[in-house]
Order: sequence, then C-alpha cells, then structure tokens
Amino acid sequence: MRTGILIDELGVGFEAMTTQAREAAKLGYGTLWLAQRGGWDALTALPALAAAAPGLELGTCVVPTYSRHPITMAAQALTVQAAAGVPVHLGLGLSHRFIVEGEYGYSYDRPIRHLREYLQALHPLLRGEKADVHGESLTAAGAVNAPGAQRPAVLIGSVSPQSTRLAGELADGVITTWAGPRAIGEFVVPALGGPSRVVSGQLVCVTSEVDERRAALEERYGGAATIPAYRAILDRDGYERVSDSALIGDEETVRRQVKSLEDAGATELLVMPFGSAAEQARTRELLAA
Repeated sequence: MRTGILIDELGVGFEAMTTQAREAAKLGYGTLWLAQRGGWDALTALPALAAAAPGLELGTCVVPTYSRHPITMAAQALTVQAAAGVPVHLGLGLSHRFIVEGEYGYSYDRPIRHLREYLQALHPLLRGEKADVHGESLTAAGAVNAPGAQRPAVLIGSVSPQSTRLAGELADGVITTWAGPRAIGEFVVPALGGPSRVVSGQLVCVTSEVDERRAALEERYGGAATIPAYRAILDRDGYERVSDSALIGDEETVRRQVKSLEDAGATELLVMPFGSAAEQARTRELLAA
C-alpha cells in the first residue's frame, strides 16, 4: 500500500511546512498532501513543497469545489503540475452546507448535482479540451491552454453513497475521512463499482498514552460527529466518537490497524500524525515507506 503524509498547515509558518516536506522526503514518503482548511492555499503552496522535497508526488485533501470555478480549478491544477514537474493528485470535495452557505454565501441546494456538473466540466479542461457544460448549478464554456502540462488525477473527498458512486463514475477514486475497515470494505469499495483508488486518511499516533491521546483528539475534533455526513461514516464502523476512528497504540497495534485498512480495500494510506512532538516523530518513522 502506498503511503503519503499530511503536511500540517494549521497555524504554522511557511518555512515550517517546507521543513516537514524535507523530513518526509528523507523518511521515504511517496506523497505530500495539503489540506484546505481556511489558511494557506493548498494548490498554490504545492510547488514550494516540491522544491523543498524534489521527486515526491503532491496532493490536496481537499479543495472545495464551490470556491473555484472548474475553469479556474483546471488552470491552477495544470499550472501546479507543470511547475512542480511531478504527479499531482487533485483532491476535491463539496465541503459542508454551513461553510458553503454561511461563509461563501452560495446555495448548497442539490450538492450531488453540482458535483456531477463540476466534474463533467473539469475533465475535458484537464485534458486540454474545451468544456461545454450548461447545467443547473454552473456553466463552463471554455478551455485552458497549458502546453505540456499533464492531467492531474482527480479524487473526491467522499462521505456519502451518492458522492462515492459519482467518484467511481467520473473520478479516479476517493479520499476518505473517519472511515475504518468496515466502512471501506462494506461501503466505499462496493459503491465505487470497480477498480478505483481509495486513499484512506487516518489520524495516527504511536504512543503508550492511548486514553490521553483519544481524549485530546476528542476535545479537538469531537464536534465532527455532529455533522450528518461524518456521523453516517462513523456509524458504518460502529464508532461512537470521532476519536474511535483514529489509529492509536504501540507500533504493533498501529501496524495491525493499517493492515486491516489495506485488507478492506484501501490502496493508499494518508498519514495524519498527532500527539506530542516525540510521538509524531515516532509515528512518521513507523509508517514511512
């Protein structure tokens, strides 16, 4: 199973991000991933990470579709790929109603319709072809002229049956969050309907302080369990709390948990280290390719 790592961009300076990238390259990770969480712009930052860690692949997990028109998204993704000179994995997602309507002021009506029309426009654009989509949620009639740029892979940050099925139809795969082995094996893989990439995003902490780390994780992320889409994913694994989904324990325990994800059908592990600085270093070292 391929292994990539999330570069922590929350509340840190840009130099700290490039330092993380260099360390990941030294350890042997294959892909650097950046989230879009209200701070640094993930796509814009990727070429700087590529310069810090030459040869590593790059990905976003995930960029909201509503904030960028498909023509703009295609132009930026193709520019990043050409500038970085390495494969780029364009992770996209619908975000959530409270963000799209509350922060952007856009309608979140029928998000799956929006995602379908968005992908129908995006794919020809990434191939250097003209988009000609006149849908109910968006219009995209134009092309992006980016000679020599290679098409980035398109992955959908997916938590619902509809978006997962759509990813199987119109994308290269999915990026999961909070999903354990049961959710991946019994829901995600069947819903994709055929060979697709399944990037399993997992919070991981190699530690002897299991209860303390779960409590800290719950304090930070526990509210996600009240978001309906995330609640549904947690329920598929029988998880009561967000922290139940994390991979926490000693080296052997974490290895076993990772293996269960691979056995369920995950093709790639996206490592999101947490815990103390020493625990995060221990985690990064254990899971490096």
